[in-house]
Amino acid sequence: MDPGELAALGVIALLGALIFGLTGFGSALVTIPLASHLVPLPFALALFALADLVSALRVGLENPRNAVRAEWTRLVPMIVVGTALGVTALVNLPRALGMFLLGAFVLWFALYSLARRASPRVIPARWAWLAGLGGGITSTLFGAGGPPYVIYLSQRGLTKEQFRATLGFATMTSISLRVLAFLVTGLLLDPRVWIAAAVAVPAAFIGIAVSRRLFRRISRDMLLRAVTLMLLASGGSLILRSFH
Repeated sequence: MDPGELAALGVIALLGALIFGLTGFGSALVTIPLASHLVPLPFALALFALADLVSALRVGLENPRNAVRAEWTRLVPMIVVGTALGVTALVNLPRALGMFLLGAFVLWFALYSLARRASPRVIPARWAWLAGLGGGITSTLFGAGGPPYVIYLSQRGLTKEQFRATLGFATMTSISLRVLAFLVTGLLLDPRVWIAAAVAVPAAFIGIAVSRRLFRRISRDMLLRAVTLMLLASGGSLILRSFH
């Protein structure tokens, strides 16, 4: 692989891990669209599944006692189903259509983030089934399972600590299943993926380490607004590229 391309993928991995470490989700919404401008979408998904797994394990296991296990166990069965559906669609999806759908998904989540307002309303637990299914599908198909989990857990009346820890458990499960699915389908058998991972995974470690230092110094709301603007730009760019 081209050294400049490898370096760029490393920078993208560091940026994604930094975002994940500060917010607990959202890395793939930035890394996959950016990396898709350099490498094919399946390659980007396979590579950042490995980098995301490193970040998820580091963040998700920080405070496991805060996780609400009942919420996690409600999500898991449909995460498994969604992962199977997502990987089936991925291996059969034309590249241009996959890029368009990824761009549309990123734009949707960016607009949702801009429009969302805090609400004291607590939604019923049965919505976990839809959140798990949606997260499993988008995790495998787009590398971004976090949004459905975030939308569900943020409206379950959890404390900030419970929310972050439970989201970490759901994300670890989702990414682990994604890596397994990519192994079964052969996406992780490409030696170039592992060459790129030799750069991206250490960069992710650095990103997580830096995020811990920045966590108390930066406004989370400010960070999320900046990420949202990046998502709007990258999502729109992917949609435009899908027509060429």
